[in-house]
Order: sequence, then C-alpha cells, then structure tokens
Amino acid sequence: MQYGQLTSLLDRWARFIISESKNNLLRSGKKDGKLYKSFNYKVDKDENGFKLEIYAEDYANFIDQGVKGADPNIITEWTKNRGKPNSKSVRSKPIQGIQKAPNSPFSYSNKYPPAASISSWAKKNNFRLRDDKGRFVRGGYKAIGFVLSKFIFAQGIRPTMFLTNAVNTSMARYAGALAVEIAQDFENRNKDK
Repeated sequence: MQYGQLTSLLDRWARFIISESKNNLLRSGKKDGKLYKSFNYKVDKDENGFKLEIYAEDYANFIDQGVKGADPNIITEWTKNRGKPNSKSVRSKPIQGIQKAPNSPFSYSNKYPPAASISSWAKKNNFRLRDDKGRFVRGGYKAIGFVLSKFIFAQGIRPTMFLTNAVNTSMARYAGALAVEIAQDFENRNKDK
C-alpha cells in the first residue's frame, strides 16, 4: 500500500515548520548562525504508522523555552556596593535582577553558562559594556564573558518560542488536511483488503 499523499503532506508540513522556525528566529534577533543552519527533518513509516522528526542543535529547546535563572536577587547582591563612596562604579544604585523565564522547564542551579563561549560571541559581535554615562567600561572580552555568564546564571534566558509558535501555526494550517489524508488512506487501505 502506497502512502504517497500522506508522505507528501508530512514533507510539506515539516518544511513549513522549519521555515517558520527560521523566520521566528530572525524576528527574535537570533541571527542566522549555527542553530539557524542546523534544521533538518525526517519522515519515517513503520508498523505503528508515520513519524515526523525535526532536528536542530542540542540547545534549541533552551532558546525556544528559555532557562529559569538560579536567583535574580543574586544580581542585587553582586551590585549592592555600586555608587558607594569607596566603590569604583559610577552607578548610583544596585541593579535589580528579574526572572526571565519563570515558567521554563529548564533552570540553572549550580553550573554557570560557559564564559568562554560568551566571550567569543561578544568579540564576534563587537559587544562592549558601558557605564551609566555611556562610556566604555575597562576590561577585555574575557571579563565581558565572565560578567554576562553571571547575569545569565542569575536571571536565566528569555524564551523565544520560535519552534513552539511554528508548530502551533502549522497545526492550524495542516491539521485539517492531515486528518483528511489519514481518513482517505485508511479508506483506500480497507478497500484493498
């Protein structure tokens, strides 16, 4: 028994999810990097039916659903000496941390994000830290990686929902057609018996 129409529909569905995911990544400010280029899919048929799998980099779920920070109050503790007489900082008050992904199933608990990777990202994007007056803060990219790693650990990573929204959009678009194809294939299969 051939399932050409259903296989073709699943192929179109997977390509739509990948296309929407890439567009959502670009809209959320994630430039076309390693994650953007890593999308692929596979449609398999076995004795239980069809299986559609979409592949991407291992960290795609963290970008999609975000990561809950360990404790945003840590940032307030780290910055509480800013603006005091003996402090080198010109900031007048401590920075108040916020939880960026309170509903995420992923969370930081005791392991910091890799500062070396963040340093190389900062260098590639010419990212520099500034003080309240807009002046560049002293320190190299290694220091930037360390500071950002601490902030990410405390506050987490904001979810982009790039894949979740793409799947939801695709369900609205393809669910009806998928149901029709399954019914037709089932009907054709029973006629052949």
